[in-house]
Amino acid sequence: MEARLIIRIATRKSKLALWQANHVSNLLKKLPEIEGVELLPLSTKGDQILNKNLRKIGGKGLFIKELEYAILQNKADIAVHSMKDLPVLLQEEFLIAAVLKRESPFDCLLSKKKSKLAELKSGSLVGSSSVRRQSQILKIRPDLRVKNLRGNVNTRIDKLESGDYDAIILAKAGLDRLELSNKISQTFSTAEMLPAAAQGVIGIECLKQKAGIIDIVSKLNHFETEVTTTCERSINSALLADCHSPIGSYATYENGKCSLESIVISPDGSLEARDSVTGSANNAEELGLELADRLKQIGAIEILKLAR
Repeated sequence: MEARLIIRIATRKSKLALWQANHVSNLLKKLPEIEGVELLPLSTKGDQILNKNLRKIGGKGLFIKELEYAILQNKADIAVHSMKDLPVLLQEEFLIAAVLKRESPFDCLLSKKKSKLAELKSGSLVGSSSVRRQSQILKIRPDLRVKNLRGNVNTRIDKLESGDYDAIILAKAGLDRLELSNKISQTFSTAEMLPAAAQGVIGIECLKQKAGIIDIVSKLNHFETEVTTTCERSINSALLADCHSPIGSYATYENGKCSLESIVISPDGSLEARDSVTGSANNAEELGLELADRLKQIGAIEILKLAR
């Protein structure tokens, strides 16, 4: 009988990150190869520097570098991430061994008095750290003001409730996981706001050379989510975009087919390139590349230059 493994998970320390790591831990413990799971909570630079625009200090990659370093130093075997925060191109030593079944991909509005977006007074201040969200809000309501908002989910909600903002935008999946869905004023449809690539997806990262770990962790992989994640992330790759670019993408899988829609939108919401494609799920990456080409033909690159 082979020895059972103890898997060590590197994770950020926020409540949401710990929820995700514990969720993966519980799934791993059900596998016969696993003896136990240990968590290694780490503080990242992205968590520590909250008074500056994330894009100006290195982007969302600041949330993962310490976790990857712990793996390289053999202090952890895997890292658990929100896939929407992961750069499209990982360091060459790493791969995503599994993605879990996607939860809600949608964005939500939280506001005082539970007002919906249409009900906010002209000039109301909306908080979000995402240019993608800010742009799509301004497209619908150009009379509103948007301002950068950093911090974990609870910190952002505290800033709303203390009166710093009239409304804020957050991912529904994070609110659901933290049992904060009762605070949602409005969940946006994809017609109103296309989500970030792979929003609502949890990914598990490890070293390419750890074949034994990959074999075990890959048992948690959800095929349909892998297909839609590949579709959405390949658009960002083809457009040389990062997780701060004003790009929204949403793919769905049904009966071996994948439908993919994407938008590239200017920071003020006044210009957009938007299109969709449908094709075989076996060609998920190619579908994303095809849509990226179509977006380029209707002005996506010029809009991205404006955003930079």
